[in-house]
Amino acid sequence: MEKLGLNQLREMYLSFFESKGHLRLPSFSLIPKDDKSLLLINAGMAPLKPYFTGLQVPPSKRVTTSQKCIRTGDIENVGKTSRHGTFFEMLGNFSFGDYFKEEIIPWAWEFSTEVLKLPKDRLYVTIYLDDDESFDIWTKKTDIDPSRIFRLGKEENFWELGVGPCGPCSELHFDKGEGKLNSAEEFVKASDDDRVMEFWNLVFTQFDKDEQGNYNRLAHPNIDTGMGLERIASIMQGTDNIFEVDTIKSILDEVSRVTGAIYGKDVKADISLRLITDHIRSVTFMISDGILPSNEGRGYVLRRLLRRAAKHGKSLGINKPFLHNLTDIVIDNSCGSYPELKEKKDFIKKVIKLEEERFDETIDSGIQILNEFVEDLKNNNALVLSGEKVFKLYDTYGFPLELTQEILEENGMTVDIEGFNKEMQSQRERARAAREETNYMGAEDTILNKIPLEIETIFEGYETTTTVSKIKTLIRDEEFVSSLLAGDTGVIITDRTPFYAEMGGQVGDKGIAFNSSSKAEVLDCKKNVAGKTLHFIKVLSGVINLEDEVTLSVDVERRNNIRRNHTATHILNEALRKVLGEHVHQSGSYVDDERLRFDFNHFEAVNSEELKQIENLVNENVMKVVSVNTKVMTLEEARESGAIALFDNKYKDEVRVVSVGDFSKELCGGTHVGNTGEIGLFKIVSEAGVAAGVRRMEAVSGPRAISYVEAKNELLKEISAKLRCSEKEILHKLELQAAELKEREKEISELKSKLAGSAEDDILNNVQEVKGVKLFTGILKDVDGNALRDLADKIRSKGGECAVVLGSEVEGKVQLVAMTTKASIEKGVHCGKIIKEVAAITGGGGGGRPDMAQAGGKLPEKLEEAIVSCAAIMEKLVK
Repeated sequence: MEKLGLNQLREMYLSFFESKGHLRLPSFSLIPKDDKSLLLINAGMAPLKPYFTGLQVPPSKRVTTSQKCIRTGDIENVGKTSRHGTFFEMLGNFSFGDYFKEEIIPWAWEFSTEVLKLPKDRLYVTIYLDDDESFDIWTKKTDIDPSRIFRLGKEENFWELGVGPCGPCSELHFDKGEGKLNSAEEFVKASDDDRVMEFWNLVFTQFDKDEQGNYNRLAHPNIDTGMGLERIASIMQGTDNIFEVDTIKSILDEVSRVTGAIYGKDVKADISLRLITDHIRSVTFMISDGILPSNEGRGYVLRRLLRRAAKHGKSLGINKPFLHNLTDIVIDNSCGSYPELKEKKDFIKKVIKLEEERFDETIDSGIQILNEFVEDLKNNNALVLSGEKVFKLYDTYGFPLELTQEILEENGMTVDIEGFNKEMQSQRERARAAREETNYMGAEDTILNKIPLEIETIFEGYETTTTVSKIKTLIRDEEFVSSLLAGDTGVIITDRTPFYAEMGGQVGDKGIAFNSSSKAEVLDCKKNVAGKTLHFIKVLSGVINLEDEVTLSVDVERRNNIRRNHTATHILNEALRKVLGEHVHQSGSYVDDERLRFDFNHFEAVNSEELKQIENLVNENVMKVVSVNTKVMTLEEARESGAIALFDNKYKDEVRVVSVGDFSKELCGGTHVGNTGEIGLFKIVSEAGVAAGVRRMEAVSGPRAISYVEAKNELLKEISAKLRCSEKEILHKLELQAAELKEREKEISELKSKLAGSAEDDILNNVQEVKGVKLFTGILKDVDGNALRDLADKIRSKGGECAVVLGSEVEGKVQLVAMTTKASIEKGVHCGKIIKEVAAITGGGGGGRPDMAQAGGKLPEKLEEAIVSCAAIMEKLVK
């Protein structure tokens, strides 16, 4: 067999099916679109669910893809085995009611034996037990030896998920061993022993299983096939190990070079090398698709992968950020098929480096907390750390389980792993409950997604805000109806509309629908999964009937404000890139009639000077009164023109490119002003971070911007009136008041110190002795934590072998401090333990070192009781 590279195999597969009339689609994003049942795309067919369910019309009845996938179900095995990984590509060819078994079976054999030239005496095929149809096609339409076909049961060769579409499978397998397998039993054993490797699964979706368990034949059956690219590459390259496949091995070699660990020399080091290799592939592709580290959802998956890889880097002796540099080799390997990797290279590296630096901080704080847990275990003569505490370290602080185990082992202790797993399972169940359940293939069971595909609405809102239209569908309370009465709320679908349906960050239009006998308020306009335009209405008077003609009229003033904000968003996007740098990419936006919100990738707060530059640049383009032009062109023409967009599969063959003079050019389906002068004025109102590496800017334009400026002026007038000065003198007046306040605070602090100092002699005279250690206690009033600590330090320096515990009531709260000498510590005094018990009496908490500790409390009325208890607490501690 010829040793074919992974990138070569991908192209051979896609080209082969293009020659069979398939449309090649680029890989969909790892972020599922309109599918709340999935956190990440985990199979080749997952992004195509709407086509299989009939919710959307596919761009072709025959499609082929190489789909990026992430699976973390076996994450604990990644690195420990030679075949587990979190990132993989799934080659697939799909038929949406077009061809079926007669075509795909011969094609699969042709590709395997003639294109890949796999030896026929190394191939086996499995089919479902009762699938005589497939057996006949295999034996009559290919030259496979019939004795190499095995019939297996439902678990192996039948695909179904509860009720709904399902069907038998036929799988192709490669035999790495010697000697022919002569029975299904021998074949199953060889598969279990990893001698035989399944590399291609052909799913024949030909039945619809009903609630009674009946399998009803589908009128238009589908084909869904999947071939793991890494798996077929390992077969073609003669390796049992995915980490020895050409592109993956080049990453592993780079990890070995960077860490200095030689692969194959040490079992433990090999686990770390494999894990880092796999995880850096995953995180590079995830960040490229817009996923950023966070503490929930897919962002949590990304953070977990990054931190696991960083931890294993530390295991190999690397104590500085290094993962971000490994992205170079990942991108070089894959940018031929995924050009977006190269375009976002700098951004990917910055996100990873930032997360690595944060993880270093996490490790430091996690070790500090873990050391406290270890200390508690020692004091209680315990050897097992509870699963709850281990999980808290893992989940809240991102502290790896393996590191917790290592540190505990060094102290002769272990983890309650059963308790940890129980907490982990609870979290998984919470996460599962948080994701909305859907039925077969994620098709949401709602009437809004059951509108017939043939019903189309022509959008006329670019040219007009009023259209006469015919009602094609009426919906009320999850039912298709023939009329809506006064007072009813429901949904209408018309054959044409001027209403913009919410999309691309722009909200839907509002307005009215009316004719001579009825009137309704249009409350919102949205699209369903299939892209049908839904008008959400409330009938104000009369009756609205199916097939009625109505006039649809958009609220023009509201639309105009939306248009201003939307065009301003385009100008802002380009202004950000010019001021902050080309790395800036849109991470989300929201445009309504009130304001605009724009999320973008950036790694630090935008300073006041930059904000000023950005705002000025936008307003410069507004005042130039340049035309805003829209041109419809092909996707390829849009790319070549330099239009900004996330070029993913949401775009059709033809797209709208919106140009603001020669300043900005973006793909956009929204509504815009005719020229920038209509925006009037642009004003930034806020800028803040919303996630790691993501900033959010909010702004207003037009009348809202004028109102915003007027409100600021009114506020200045009110402030100057309160300060009894002119607006020009406000800053000077505030500086004078701040200086005066600072001076008074200084005087108060000095008085408090004197007050505390005057109590020094009383406290020194109020001494008790506990097993040979002096105990000084005292209760003060209005002495803050700093002064209290200074006083305790003075008493400790004069008291000899002693302990000092002081308490103070400050503004209805309790402040506590404890100090002791080195000699007293040797006798068993521990300030952290003393303060913990004392604070508990006052309804608070705290702790600290053996020589010094501080705490707070909420019950000043319990302060005297708490201080009195010190002697008894000391009695227990002193040896």
